[in-house]
Amino acid sequence: MKNFLKTFSVFFVLSLLVSCGNADDDVSLDLNLGDGLGKGEPVDDCLGLEEGELVLSIQEQYTTLPGKVSVFFRVSDTSGNPVPGLTANQFTIYEQGRNDDCFKTISTSESSARISPNSQIFSNNTLLVLDLSNSVLSSSLQELKLASTSFIDAVMPSTTQESVKMAIYWFDGEDELHLLNALTPSKEELIASIDGITDDISNDPSTDLYGAVIKSTDIASDLVKTSTAGGKIGAASVVLFTDGTDQASRYTESAALKKVNEANANISFFSIGLGGEIDTEVLTDIGKTASVFAQNKDELERTFRDISEKVSERANSYYLFEYCSPKRDGSGDNNLAIELNTGARKGAVQTKFSANGFTGGCE
Repeated sequence: MKNFLKTFSVFFVLSLLVSCGNADDDVSLDLNLGDGLGKGEPVDDCLGLEEGELVLSIQEQYTTLPGKVSVFFRVSDTSGNPVPGLTANQFTIYEQGRNDDCFKTISTSESSARISPNSQIFSNNTLLVLDLSNSVLSSSLQELKLASTSFIDAVMPSTTQESVKMAIYWFDGEDELHLLNALTPSKEELIASIDGITDDISNDPSTDLYGAVIKSTDIASDLVKTSTAGGKIGAASVVLFTDGTDQASRYTESAALKKVNEANANISFFSIGLGGEIDTEVLTDIGKTASVFAQNKDELERTFRDISEKVSERANSYYLFEYCSPKRDGSGDNNLAIELNTGARKGAVQTKFSANGFTGGCE
């Protein structure tokens, strides 16, 4: 197989520092995107597809009688940058059955191929997790409130959508991830909760960073499971802010990173660090999707805005591709390849599906 992934270079701590317009490079954005092909595989050599610049990472797939095949996937370039805004006519479908030496092209029109709108099939939840330990409350609370408000305003749609929700949590030194605002589609409610934070909210000046990572990952995992009910598919983002390192020592770094690395593939992790007391290496590992660091509180709003763009792009790079297969009951397992061609860039991925029970009548 012509490996269109190239070497994916063990993905990226991307030392490409994006200064975000700051000549002093106080802000750096480290992208750590790219999770390979997910549940997919490289495409068979017999198709003769050349190396591509796009990566289709299959997250979930399923079949629905009488003959529909659904594949939920994420698209990025080989640098891990999300690719939103794709349409069904940019995809070519190939199937290979037991009697086929290679794949055969399936007409997108005859197969009723489509990309379903995210609002119909895709539920996206964001957890904003804020460090409200004493160092933040005493020195940068107002800047954090302004930055968080900007983040909410950028991530949440202007018109309320039940498919896009956010919850806000905060942590200090206690063995608890405190709920500031429950999961809601209301931008106004979220902003009001941020505005209501006072400097006496915390009773423990320490920082239980690793505990916050573990607990927020558990919450995100439960949200992804819940959001798949009723035929929907769900993804979640954990966005964690801190200005320091773990001081409570209640949980270990290895336990926190294990939780992140073993989390559902549909959970993205972003981290935001402030000041000179943070451990950028640890925060980069926690924010395995993207991490951003600011040297001073005046850069907070800018860094939160950077992350909000990455959260939005990530959410809009998920697609549910559906088509009606010509395969019928008795054909067993069949190979499926999806090629993406935007005109300028290409990519492909391969998987398989069972046609057990398939009949005509799919629309």
